[in-house]
Amino acid sequence: MAETRSLVADIGATNARFGLLDATGRLLHTRTLPCTGHATLEEAAKAYLDLAQPDAFPVEGAIAIAGPVTGDLLTMTNHPWTFSVNGTRDALGLERLVVVNDFTAAAMAIPLLTDADRLQVGDGEPAPGEVIGVIGPGTGLGVSGLVQGAVGWTALAGEGGHVTMAPVDDRESAVLGQLRQRFNHVSAERVISGQGLVNLYGALALLEGREPEALSPADVATRGLDGGDPVCVEALEMFCAMLGTVAGNLALTLGARGGVYIAGGIVPRLGSFFSRSRFRERFVEKGRLRDYLGPIPTYVVTHELPAFLGLKAVLDQQ
Repeated sequence: MAETRSLVADIGATNARFGLLDATGRLLHTRTLPCTGHATLEEAAKAYLDLAQPDAFPVEGAIAIAGPVTGDLLTMTNHPWTFSVNGTRDALGLERLVVVNDFTAAAMAIPLLTDADRLQVGDGEPAPGEVIGVIGPGTGLGVSGLVQGAVGWTALAGEGGHVTMAPVDDRESAVLGQLRQRFNHVSAERVISGQGLVNLYGALALLEGREPEALSPADVATRGLDGGDPVCVEALEMFCAMLGTVAGNLALTLGARGGVYIAGGIVPRLGSFFSRSRFRERFVEKGRLRDYLGPIPTYVVTHELPAFLGLKAVLDQQ
């Protein structure tokens, strides 16, 4: 068996995905652990290594976290873990540890995807070498971009999921009005994420004079996909449409003529519902800039562990 070289981890608010790479970058072992089952990131990493029992202990690590990476002491946005990068490196016995935003890792994976790892939604052709946008709803809403330079691709680290959500029609205005009664700031993440799907359902139910049920994101998605609950159907349709609006905004902001990729855990599970939704229609609906957006392709990332591809690229660059 090839000797273990690197520990990689994709840490979201719900799940911590760990993997081991050999010196060539080949994935040797993966395991997903629930974040709630461990008090700290260090504890979760050690639990994973105990399960994996590698032939040789990893000498380096790369971790993607759902939150801003601004120094040594980091706090996740939607989970209570706080940790020191240097302290975690030392506790795990690593020679080096690189920590990046989860969507920096997702973005770095994009140039490594094959046609089998993505599904195009709508028309368009990527312009070679141009900026690429990446956005993905999961527990939160991640946003990034890729810019190509002399030494390869550079991922932009930002918090674009927290931009203010703007309505496109009266129905969306009414929904956002409901949500403003609950939240001081209605960001894109408040409606385009797992909890965002629940928020949309709750607001729409109230607008229909119904008391919202205590549904999980999976409940809303399942009822929306099977068509059994019209409020859940509308919530899922609005989710897809709003994602199109924000993805189009991202394309305009970055000049993402290389394409916009939809990552995260939710959209790949929607299958043909997403392809038939108003996502692409809303992506290009930008008035005078419609002809600019029309040629920009949009893709759903279908690779199961894109962050691990991106983390290997991060390690290779540093």
